[in-house]
Amino acid sequence: MTGVKIARPPVQDAPEARTNVVLPLLDAPWNTAVRLAAQAELVHTGRVSRYLQESDEMTSKNSLRYHRRTDAFAGDPMHAAAGLAASGRHDEYVLYEDAAHWTYAGGVLAEIYADADGIHLRGVAEEDLPWDDRPFERVQALLRALPVDGWHAYGWAAFELHHACAHGTARGDGRYLHLVVPRTEVRIRAGQAHLRSVDPDDLEATSAVLSRREVPDRSAAAPIAVREYGAADYKDRAQRAVDLINSTAIEKIILSRKIPVERGVDFVGTYLTGRAGNRPARSFLLDLGGVQAAGFCPEIVVQVDTDRHVTVRPLAGTRALTGDREEDARLRADLVGDPKEVYEHAVSVKQACEAVSAVCASVVVEEFMAVRERGSVQHLGSTITGELAPDRSVWDALMAVFPSVTASGIPREEACAAIRDLETQPRRLYSGAVLSIDQDGTFDSGLVLRGVYREHGATWLQAGAGIIGQSTPDREFEETCEKLDSVARFVVHS
Repeated sequence: MTGVKIARPPVQDAPEARTNVVLPLLDAPWNTAVRLAAQAELVHTGRVSRYLQESDEMTSKNSLRYHRRTDAFAGDPMHAAAGLAASGRHDEYVLYEDAAHWTYAGGVLAEIYADADGIHLRGVAEEDLPWDDRPFERVQALLRALPVDGWHAYGWAAFELHHACAHGTARGDGRYLHLVVPRTEVRIRAGQAHLRSVDPDDLEATSAVLSRREVPDRSAAAPIAVREYGAADYKDRAQRAVDLINSTAIEKIILSRKIPVERGVDFVGTYLTGRAGNRPARSFLLDLGGVQAAGFCPEIVVQVDTDRHVTVRPLAGTRALTGDREEDARLRADLVGDPKEVYEHAVSVKQACEAVSAVCASVVVEEFMAVRERGSVQHLGSTITGELAPDRSVWDALMAVFPSVTASGIPREEACAAIRDLETQPRRLYSGAVLSIDQDGTFDSGLVLRGVYREHGATWLQAGAGIIGQSTPDREFEETCEKLDSVARFVVHS
């Protein structure tokens, strides 16, 4: 890892994201400014600045103010946020738990999404832009020009977004990226609920839902048997992956398998039950753009604070957590002493360092090979930090590490190509990311690996294992079962 320092200072929590309040509204000159900036290929960092400055000046003169209030809050933020999701006040929503807040974002004031036809803005205005090989710069231009001062955006990015970005084009059905700026937002932290909405009636109604402190009704979980489905198929594909690694320059492939869920799923109930049984780095519950999901992210993809400090925390290397202290201690010792697991983690950290170094200066491995407990499994984990270069954006930081090395493989391009050959269906949200970005530059993203998903009428669970040249198909299949149990034990049916 040339050029990367390794140290062990204490890891600091990211500072609280500042919550600014204000505005939305749009007029024709804003559309013109964005079109000039984006379609004239001026969306590269710095080159679009004068157009964005002009649009900022226009929107600051034509704005509606968010209505806001702050309520004292003494309840359980998980139940409160899930209660808002279950209340039916908003057809679409994102619930996101990060290190600082529980956030509920309901309704759509503005949305930006990417599909095979291009990048689209809807809501406060309409704009349609074609694909190129740097779509995030167009997304950034659209967000920065929004007439919403102090905006916060939430959403998700599909695993296949990487391939679309790498080739400058997108194919197939469905969306690759979906972000919304909500009409109504609640952030809960440290005994206070900060609410804001463009609709004063919705603001008061949302406050009333919070004050009732109602726990959403939920049935008992009905665990899904994960060892009874697809074992032979997965082991066959795992052996093919091992053979490919041993005959090419590929070092690691994250190979996954799906478990179909035939019965209906109560996503709010599953989220509440599963969150109580997991220790995620992030968690989420969403119903957005035809995608429903609930999940418990074992790691972040990338985090950027207001000082442009970048953090990545890869996890690689796995053993089960059984609930028996002596057995878990034995498995932990086996994990940290297993050459295969240590190698898998070390190459993942090396790859992550190289990715972060492409957009950051002063890259440091602050913590190496600690053990992290995540629901039904324990992992080896490390922490990598850096300072975002002056000419780089938070979207550059995301693109540098997306999809995460711990969800794709090494080298990333070759591993992703192998995944497309070895897995018969697109991954979609699985091994993609749930995103939170604020206008002040704060960016947070959770790696979507432990969850339940519904799209196009199908519901499923999904998990993978890191295949290297020394892997055995039986052990890798067992690892997928251990990971699936983080969700499968907690599924609540509707």
